[in-house]
Amino acid sequence: MTKTLRWGVLGCADIATSTVIPAIQTSMFGRVEAVASRSLEKAKAVALAHSIPRYYGSYDALLADPDIDVIYNPLPNHLHVPMTLKALQHGKPVLCEKPIALTADEAKSLAEAAKILRVPVAEAFMVRHHPQWHKVHALIASGRIGELRAIQILFSYFLNEPDNVRNQPSTGGGGLYDVGCYALNIARYAFANEPLRAIGLFDRDPEFGTDRLASGLLEFPGGCQLGFTCSTQLALTQKVTLLGTAGRIEIDVPFNAPLDATTTITVDDGRDLSGSGREVMEIASANQYRLQADAFAQAILSGTPPLPGLDDAIANMRAIDALFRSAISGRWETL
Repeated sequence: MTKTLRWGVLGCADIATSTVIPAIQTSMFGRVEAVASRSLEKAKAVALAHSIPRYYGSYDALLADPDIDVIYNPLPNHLHVPMTLKALQHGKPVLCEKPIALTADEAKSLAEAAKILRVPVAEAFMVRHHPQWHKVHALIASGRIGELRAIQILFSYFLNEPDNVRNQPSTGGGGLYDVGCYALNIARYAFANEPLRAIGLFDRDPEFGTDRLASGLLEFPGGCQLGFTCSTQLALTQKVTLLGTAGRIEIDVPFNAPLDATTTITVDDGRDLSGSGREVMEIASANQYRLQADAFAQAILSGTPPLPGLDDAIANMRAIDALFRSAISGRWETL
């Protein structure tokens, strides 16, 4: 593959400017050719800072640019589906930030449009491209920890700024959409299965109305379980423990792995509590955002479906839907 795809970026979100644009600029199969914002001055500033040739003062202007091959959509959650659909109508593949939609039905409508128009779409769960998670998957498959039966996940940070989209319910804010979705995605990946039912407990910010603290319990086939807690108003924490019948796996920095430093995975056979059965594995540094961009570009260039695909994205949204329903009903909700 020698072709370089020309990326257009919708919006100037922090995830785009701080992480994804720099990753694409150093990727094997792509370069950012244009950026758009509702503010022309903001788009110009981002373009100058990242050596992007063109900038636009509207999203529609970028989508109409015939020299743009592929779109990255990091807009607020409520704009993921409508702007991705617009891009598809222009014949442009889209890498859309997570969560890909606000409901499973929205995600299904996007998948149907992508199928009809024959234009690929992928959800940007960068963690699925990091070699530390590939290693975890291989360890589970090899039987290193016996049968994987339970997963415990914590993901939190503190953010109480009213103007931030993560604290605005009208834009799809809240902890479950923002970081709880990672717990669901990784558990489904690790179990290689889909949850059967879910129950959730939510605490909403009295001013913002968003879920500032959410915990969930999900049952997977065979009695396997995921338990997780996510929050937008707790101390910064990321922790994943995968518990099997013959050991456990812990990931040092499971989600926001450093781009320029090694990561570690700890495997413990559980022979005692002092750690004598522990092995620490070092994983080479990797830019999971660059790997994600190249994986999507390769799928486009080769004409193969991107992995993970939209079926995976829809399944993740089903789990989110069930947890939100449970918050209202106070009961287990089936998926």
